[in-house]
Amino acid sequence: MQPKLLITIPTLLLFWLKVECQTTDDTLRLTLQQVVEMAKGKSIAAKQAVTLKENKYWQWRTFKSNYQPQLSLNGTLPAYINSFQEVVQPDGTIEFQPVKYNNSSLNLALSQSIAQTGGTIFGTTQLQRYDDFDRKYKLYNGVPYGIGYSQPLARFNQLKWDQKIEPLKFNESKQAYIESMEQIAIKATGYFFDLLLAQVNLQIAETNYDNTKNILRIAKEKFDLGKVSRNEILQLELEQLKSQKAVGIAKRDMEISALNLKTYTGLTNTEKISLILPKETRSTDINAEKILSEALENRSDAIAFMRRIAEAKRDVAKAKGDNGINATLTARLGYSKSASNISKVYQAPRSQQLVQLEFDIPILDWGRSKSRLKTAEANKQFTEYAVEQDKQTFTQEIYTQVTLYQMMKEQLVLNAKADSIASEKYQIAKERYVLGNLSITDLSIAFQENDQAKRDFVLGLRDFWSAYYQLRYLSLYDFEKKQKIIYN
Repeated sequence: MQPKLLITIPTLLLFWLKVECQTTDDTLRLTLQQVVEMAKGKSIAAKQAVTLKENKYWQWRTFKSNYQPQLSLNGTLPAYINSFQEVVQPDGTIEFQPVKYNNSSLNLALSQSIAQTGGTIFGTTQLQRYDDFDRKYKLYNGVPYGIGYSQPLARFNQLKWDQKIEPLKFNESKQAYIESMEQIAIKATGYFFDLLLAQVNLQIAETNYDNTKNILRIAKEKFDLGKVSRNEILQLELEQLKSQKAVGIAKRDMEISALNLKTYTGLTNTEKISLILPKETRSTDINAEKILSEALENRSDAIAFMRRIAEAKRDVAKAKGDNGINATLTARLGYSKSASNISKVYQAPRSQQLVQLEFDIPILDWGRSKSRLKTAEANKQFTEYAVEQDKQTFTQEIYTQVTLYQMMKEQLVLNAKADSIASEKYQIAKERYVLGNLSITDLSIAFQENDQAKRDFVLGLRDFWSAYYQLRYLSLYDFEKKQKIIYN
């Protein structure tokens, strides 16, 4: 970082200090940095950004839970039935017999998904109770323990792709939160300079009104001595009316700008605000390559480039996996037993095994699977082109903003010099008019040039600081601290 660039603005600074001395003690005086920090801490936009950040965090926690062991208890308890049900007779006929029974069951299962394969390993223990109330009969059936593994075959592995994409989404959301805070800084800067310009306009209008009254008083004395014409008196009276009208308009604009600033920054119970004119600008020898490098590391857009490509590849893999073939291989080992009471279910149970392959294979789909695959591949190609275009736009935006920042810095120096010259010219014009060797037209021109120079300087400050915070937003890099911008 270069040494501080102190832009001396003697005329506007003295003008501002004169006004500051006139403010009452109950006036809240704020700098640009204070307004920005208040907006980041109290504005509705900041609260929305924090809420969205928390939302993304819990989405991330939900994703992580998919890869943790899952313990669940399910069952049917009770399962009482008192009804007529069809019963097939030995000769093949059907009769409806009255039945009254209970058939309850409980199942405790522990499962763990395997992201690499998309399969699931599980363990289970089951207990079932059957009561026949008509025959006074009771029976238990149970699986003391069993383990198994279920593996989809030739199918899309959602867990594997989520492991690639969800971390990108989470990192993207964290950087998007930082960006939202920097966008708040940009907007707060706009409101700050809206009010600052309104205050400057009011101060200019009030000063011009006082000066016009004084000049009119002197001109009337000269008129009585026959040194000025009636036309000049009328011109000065018109200038006084215009100045008085300008004061009223400036007060209205200042009230509106103050209300906008208070509303955005969350300021309450504050009667008056007086903004402190930024007296210096801390600038750095900003290098476009450095800004671009930081942007590619920090911005959510840069992470989104990778995410979009990964999602396009996932869609292709999904189109290949969802080709109509649906097969699942399941293997399970364990023990089971039936008994008339619970304790006997767990005594010397018999082993059980299960191996099964379930499949569903389409014979004729009229090219549906191929069409889906080709569509996904075309979308992937389009996404790659779109990302490449967005990267070029991203890079161009960085270079353009760096150039704009340098231009605003140079313009600010020129505006400060112009303000100093215009103020000195105005003082000379007033003195010459009092001495009688300057026309009222030339004095009016000096008035206007002096006012415009002060406004141009404030507008130049606005452009400079807006460009500065825009660069922070584009790079998420703090140029003063020489480190990445981080918010807790």
